[in-house]
Amino acid sequence: AVIMSDEQAILDANQAFYTAFATRDMTMMEQVWACDAPICCIHPGWAPLLGRRAVIESWAAILSDPGALDIACGDAQVSQHGQSAVVVCREMLPQGQLLASNLFVHENGAWRLVHHHAGPGPQLAAASAAPTDGGALH
Repeated sequence: AVIMSDEQAILDANQAFYTAFATRDMTMMEQVWACDAPICCIHPGWAPLLGRRAVIESWAAILSDPGALDIACGDAQVSQHGQSAVVVCREMLPQGQLLASNLFVHENGAWRLVHHHAGPGPQLAAASAAPTDGGALH
């Protein structure tokens, strides 16, 4: 059997979070989050949600909304320290990009999410909107 590196397992856990988000899979979303460790979620523009009940209820509301956004994760980078790891990535949405940090802990044999924070970051695609002929922006 091939032993998966921790880095790949962490990236897979991170991707499971975004897959659950994009497919509105509440069962998967509940499985992504830690059960024993304290958890926190900061949605863009929201106050911090502390504790599993508040976090899971927020996702139930978001995922039940038919207007929920198409989302994809890009440029995921893992930093691991022992039984914890952080993934920093871009969240690509139809109207722009957010930056996210996702903190994972190794719990009951699997990497589980304990903290998600997404918010505005530099709009990396904005540079392509600059005039290419050297013209001034007005």
